Amino acid sequence: MAETRHTSSNGVAHVDADSAYAASDKMTPKRLQRSDSLHIEAGKIPGSQTHAAKAGWATTLNLAFQSIGVVYGDMGTSPLYVFSSTFTSGINDTDDLLGVMSLIIYTVVLLPLIKYCFIVLRANDNGDGGTFALYSLISRYARVSLIPNQQAEDAMVSRYKLESPTDRIKRAHWIKEKMENSPKFKIMLFLVTVLATSMVIGDGVLTPCISVLSAVGGIKQSATSLTQGQIAGIAIAILIVLFLVQRFGTDKVGYTFAPIILIWFILIAGIGVYNLFKYDTGVLKAFNPKYIVDYFKRNGKQGWISLGGVILCITGTEAMFADLGHFSVRAVQIGFSVVLLPSVILAYIGQAAYLRIYPGDVANTFYKSIPSPLYWPTFVVAVASAIIASQAMISGAFAIIAQSQVLGCFPRVRVTHTSTKFEGQVYIPEINYTLMILCVAVTAIFQTTDKIGNAYGTRIAVVFVMFITTLLVTLVMVMIWKTSLLWIALFPVIFGGAELIYLSSAFYKFTQGGYLPLVFAAILMLIMATWHYVHVHRYNYELQNKVSNNYVAELAASRNIARLPGIGFLYSELVQGIPPILPHLVEKVPSIHSVLVIVSIKYLPISKIETSERFLFRYVEPRGYRVFRCVVRYGYNDKVEEPREFEGLLIGYLEQFVHQESFYSQAGDHPIEELGDEIEPSAEVPEGRLSKSFSDRITAAPSDGCTDEIQLIQREMEDGVVHLLGETNVVAGPNADLFKKIIVDYAYNFMRKNFRQPEKITCVPHNRLLRVGMTYEI
Repeated sequence: MAETRHTSSNGVAHVDADSAYAASDKMTPKRLQRSDSLHIEAGKIPGSQTHAAKAGWATTLNLAFQSIGVVYGDMGTSPLYVFSSTFTSGINDTDDLLGVMSLIIYTVVLLPLIKYCFIVLRANDNGDGGTFALYSLISRYARVSLIPNQQAEDAMVSRYKLESPTDRIKRAHWIKEKMENSPKFKIMLFLVTVLATSMVIGDGVLTPCISVLSAVGGIKQSATSLTQGQIAGIAIAILIVLFLVQRFGTDKVGYTFAPIILIWFILIAGIGVYNLFKYDTGVLKAFNPKYIVDYFKRNGKQGWISLGGVILCITGTEAMFADLGHFSVRAVQIGFSVVLLPSVILAYIGQAAYLRIYPGDVANTFYKSIPSPLYWPTFVVAVASAIIASQAMISGAFAIIAQSQVLGCFPRVRVTHTSTKFEGQVYIPEINYTLMILCVAVTAIFQTTDKIGNAYGTRIAVVFVMFITTLLVTLVMVMIWKTSLLWIALFPVIFGGAELIYLSSAFYKFTQGGYLPLVFAAILMLIMATWHYVHVHRYNYELQNKVSNNYVAELAASRNIARLPGIGFLYSELVQGIPPILPHLVEKVPSIHSVLVIVSIKYLPISKIETSERFLFRYVEPRGYRVFRCVVRYGYNDKVEEPREFEGLLIGYLEQFVHQESFYSQAGDHPIEELGDEIEPSAEVPEGRLSKSFSDRITAAPSDGCTDEIQLIQREMEDGVVHLLGETNVVAGPNADLFKKIIVDYAYNFMRKNFRQPEKITCVPHNRLLRVGMTYEI
């Protein structure tokens, strides 16, 4: 059941939209203005608390405790190797320790503390963080999304939290217009977002390998007979166990790992204080930033090169933002400020004090500076902590892929919500096992951290993602927060300038190794860009070939079309009008169900949508033919209901919609204003929420025709629901160039066939599924 259609602009129907209305308790049906059905549904939604709403202190402290075991493992274990990575050629002048210590202090304070804890975390998307969350946040305030599926009703969702720029704020309005009118900017913004996302996940492949190999390598001190291959084998076994426990969820993993990391922080802080008072309290002078200037004056180019080692003190910083959806802003801030920051600073100060007396031990600073009675306990906890350090990148990868998939930037995968207590905690089996296979392969092939690349590529990925975050948050400050020009200028100059300096140092030693994370990032970016490219073109094809509203009227007048018992759900991504798959279905099978609902599942650029706000309906004329349009809206962290639950919800809200339409029909059938497809997402939406008493009167006295229609829907529901799934085969047009044919015909179709099919994502039962095949030429 497939045919080929060529792109044309035939019969383009416009989206019906009408201004929202205000209701009062004294309003009568005669005084009520006729409104578009989609706006009626959007207008009656009650407000609700957002994901970012303030939680109680018990919940916040609970999440803060979990975040210690998930978010801060990587940054917390950096004292294992920062000084040895910075002084690769040894310490020539003990005063250099003051300069490097000062660099570490102010790097940790400037970037993780000030930038991320107090600024970047505020730029969350209803409690979710990461590069894609920033992209979706910006997309809500300006039409920068490459998929033109914005609707005025979207801005009426309670979690949308839209505040449009006004003419009084000319700067924000001017920048917004420039962004919306520049296709090049839209593409560049998307590619930058995908690049940052790919680098985070590419780094996530190597972080577990390096952490586990570094930890297990310490066994050589007590078991000298072990070969490097045997050590790699032990590391592989630990990696497999680490990935296998991910299916239990961030909640349980965090509770399991948090006590170990907490003990680790207590140990390194206590050892740091001990070393400070035993060896040299003079290192406290490092809080004076003048020692940074003296360090660069003494060392010149070598001092700049050493920044590639200093930057390792903040590896894992981006995980604070990427993993935000698993916790909360306040919980992450408490975990960093109260636990991590003082612990690692004290650890570095203690090591610097020890090295002032024993500079020759810089290659193995951490273990050499541990007091003898605490050596073995610290070694055991260090091994466990280094293994846990990879957890932040794994959790971040799950959150990022979940966000990118619903925004049309990644092939279909199964996203499992692992916690009913804390929203945003997800697990993706395909990504988990892919990361496990890649980590095992890298560990087995390279066997040592030196061969993997000595973390130079990891440094580049870490700093580059931080710089992209700086650019995106600057856009948020300009267009959404509408901050003063002074702060807007200072943010990229101070933070972006520091990150560029570190990035230049990391690139200096790039030729010595570290290609792997960038290779993984390039492959992932190619997958995401290819999928989104075809996804956008497929949507535009449906938009250009959508069917005129008169088509259903012609069907109603035709006597050759049979009505089948039951209800049919015809799925399409198109939210503006009737998709071309409907006439194709009727042409091949000249019949439709007694009640047909054209269902468009749409993901808004927000994290969560309340069930009461999920369904938007409208009639497709003529009303007596019982064909409806329904837009089902989800946030990118929403869980898709099971089939029976989904069917019950949709039919229930459909009956409620019929009630309301009956009431408005009694008020008089005024013409509906026709608007174009270009919806201004940031336009101010008038208040359209109905009071509870008014909503009650809508459903209080339905007409006889309304009652008959609802009873008919209920009878047809008893006959069963059939899911009609539009399965489109996308091919390159005959005039397409070779590159486009490779992307569409081979790369995209390979991914479409080898990733999960749509019915597996939506849990549509096979015994009630009918595939409707169609070929699109783009």
